Amino acid sequence: MKQSNMTGRIIRGVGGIYYVAAGGSTYECSARGRFRKAKITPTVGDFVKFTVIDEQNKKGALDTIEERKNLLIRPRAANIDTAIITFAAASPNINMDLLDRFLLLAETQKIPNIIICINKSDLAGDEARRDFSRIYGNIYPIAYVSAEKGMGIDILKGLIKGVTVFAGPSGVGKSSLINALIPESNRQTGEISRKIERGKHTTRQVELLSMDKDTYIVDSPGFTSLSLDFLQHSDIQNYFREFVPYLGQCRFVDCAHIAEPDCAVKAHIGEGISQERYDRFVSLYNELKQRR
Repeated sequence: MKQSNMTGRIIRGVGGIYYVAAGGSTYECSARGRFRKAKITPTVGDFVKFTVIDEQNKKGALDTIEERKNLLIRPRAANIDTAIITFAAASPNINMDLLDRFLLLAETQKIPNIIICINKSDLAGDEARRDFSRIYGNIYPIAYVSAEKGMGIDILKGLIKGVTVFAGPSGVGKSSLINALIPESNRQTGEISRKIERGKHTTRQVELLSMDKDTYIVDSPGFTSLSLDFLQHSDIQNYFREFVPYLGQCRFVDCAHIAEPDCAVKAHIGEGISQERYDRFVSLYNELKQRR
């Protein structure tokens, strides 16, 4: 049987089998032994070259992985264009510290388009929205939505570009939002435990879901903690967007923006930099410094 070579994108991986979208079809591919020997793990979102072994039954074998432009670890997905950091307005309430950790992770991966999505926004009052927008509205686009009510879904859809990852803790309604955006996906949704205010994990694997010809959504498991141990404490200033215009303007070249005099970052607290975000920067800086 004549074999052919093709290029495609991994849209799902289960038990060492990778499903690759290519040429309008999906091929079930195994990874060659060279990947295991080189300790390379094919990842959802990877562009790959593969050999078609059985065209009729759509079987193939992965040959090479193209260079990745970025890679998320949790959820594990490659070549992401948009990150939608998703939290709920209530039940569970927004954990601001965790939100900033998600934002930092997205920034470190140089994801071009980062959006904050607040689901269950019908449960939040106007004052709560204003307070949240005051902190984040000048830094990131914010989509206030309700998957249950169908509120803001079209606005959110308009913000999605390329391969989009929904990331955030369990119970905030990521699967419900994906159902609203791609009704045919029929993602399983779970209830919130009223006792512990934590969502049941309803998504079992990372998968690319096709929204239209050029747009995919990454469905991924929720999680409630996020380690930034790979970051140097002195580097996190570069990932707070509102700090960037003032970096290099301090009296000291190595200014940590904490205790030093004549700090340009501290001078703009309340004017482009919120006190809340600055306080969380200091907390993260000290946490990472102690771990080092």
